[in-house]
Formats: sequence, C-alpha cells, structure tokens
Amino acid sequence: MMAVILPRTVRRAAEAALSLHSVPPRAACHFARSLGGVSSACSMEFVSWQNGGGILHRAASVDPTAVVEAGAVVHSGAVLGKEVVVGSGAVVGPSVSIGQSTRVGYNVVLSNCSVGEFCIIHNGSSIGQDGFGFFVDEAGQVKKKPQMLCARIGDHVEIGANTCIDRGSWRETTVGNHTKIDNLVQIGHNVVIGKCCMICGQVGIAGSATLGDYVTLGGRVAIRDHVSVASKIRSPPRAPETESLRAALVPCRRHPSVRLAANSLVTKDIQEPGDYGGFPAVPINEWRRQIANLRLFSKKASVKR
Repeated sequence: MMAVILPRTVRRAAEAALSLHSVPPRAACHFARSLGGVSSACSMEFVSWQNGGGILHRAASVDPTAVVEAGAVVHSGAVLGKEVVVGSGAVVGPSVSIGQSTRVGYNVVLSNCSVGEFCIIHNGSSIGQDGFGFFVDEAGQVKKKPQMLCARIGDHVEIGANTCIDRGSWRETTVGNHTKIDNLVQIGHNVVIGKCCMICGQVGIAGSATLGDYVTLGGRVAIRDHVSVASKIRSPPRAPETESLRAALVPCRRHPSVRLAANSLVTKDIQEPGDYGGFPAVPINEWRRQIANLRLFSKKASVKR
C-alpha cells in the first residue's frame, strides 16, 4: 500500500526512518547520505565512541576511560579528561574542556566553556550560551551586544538541573571551586562567583555581579547587575590570643560570611559580612524590625476601622 500511495523519494525516507533504530550510527549515516542530505552529525568526521555508544568528532580529544553515552555528541576540539561521563542527549560543543571525573547529566548543553575536575552537572543545564545583552541604536532598533568570551567552572562544583550560566562579554563568567548551585538558577554574563558559595533554587544573578567567597543565597534571591557582595571575613592569627584579639574574633564567629534570606533583593553593594534580608536587602535585624512595625501598623489600622 505504501508503494502505491507514497512517491518513491518519500517512501525511501519513511523506510529509512523506521530502520534507524535498528542500525548502527555509521549505517544510519549511509541512509542519510543515500537520501541526498548529509548533516554535520552524520558526516564522516563523526564516529561512534566505543565506550558508551555516543558520537565523537575525529578532532575531539577524549580519554579512553571517558564514557559518552548513546545519543550524546562531542564536537571538534572538545577535550574530555579521565573518567568523564557524558549522559545521553548531552551536547559538548567545539573547544569545550571537561576535567577528570566530571559527570554531565542527560540533555546538558556545554558551549564556550571549561569545566573543572570532579564536577556534577545535572540534567538539562546549559552553560556557555550568549548572555542577555542588547542596546537600542540611533534608529530605535534593538541590537545585540557581542558575547564573545567564555564561562569557567572550577573544581568540585555542582550545578543543579535546568540551571543556565551565560558566557561573558567583557570578562569571563566564573564559578569558583567547591561552589554548589541548585536547580533553576540563572547566572548572567560576566558574573564572578567565589569559592564555596551556596546558591539555592530559582536564584537570579544579573550580569556583571560579583559574589565573594562563602556567600549563601536563599531560594529566589535576586541580585542586581554590577552589584558586589563581600567575601567571608578571614580570621586573624590565633597566637598569641589576647583579650583584644578575642574581642576582634567575636564578629568573625558571629557573621563569618554573607547570607541572604529567601526572596531577598540586592540592589546595592554589600560590603560587610552578615545576614541580610528584605526587598531591598538590609541587615537581617533591621528587616525584622520593618516586618514587625508593618504588622503593628496594619493591626492599628484595622482597629481604627
């Protein structure tokens, strides 16, 4: 019946599509070429990787211990270190480097970036895409600003599912060592994040913001562009420990780093470590007083009615 209804070319395409699930990648490429179209992924420059069944470009540098699962694609110039695992559906773009023992989840897209050692990138994350940079020209048209730099991910970093990290335009987007990022986080272009930071879900960090070391952001915290957040206070030498030194250490132990409560908005630089909260973010005790005063005011207003 198919031979009667379908033209010859369409029939051949349908038969090829039905049989692609049962033929090896190189044979599938032969099917595509026989139909008159050759895609980049099915050209002779891509070969099947013996450790996992994924597809590699011949110009990629992949350690023999790396695993590229079926459905994953590694492009030219990419570098995969020892014991790297790239999950099914993931795409490692041209010239991307991945350090030793890093695990890349399903459907992750890496481009214009480098990833350090012993990292975990969960499913659906995207790293190294263009940042959201535009300007209005003299004619009133919206033009795109060039996004030409890279994103740099340090060692022992964990990035949650569906998190996006843009590449830089005037400086590289950087995530420091041992930083942990939750799901659904947006990190804009030119952002610099220090080491050992904790960033909870749905945080949004606008372009060119700078976070110091050991910063903790609660869920749905928003940080405005070009804002700086201070690093953890470094404790002074402990010997000899005098009374004056003990007094100096008290604020260090109480507020060693910057911590932002959930749903806070940072609109200006935070220069002193401590706990902050509110919209806009202020020191946590001041924010609590604001909430208490607002509650009292609302009660008095209801009584007057």
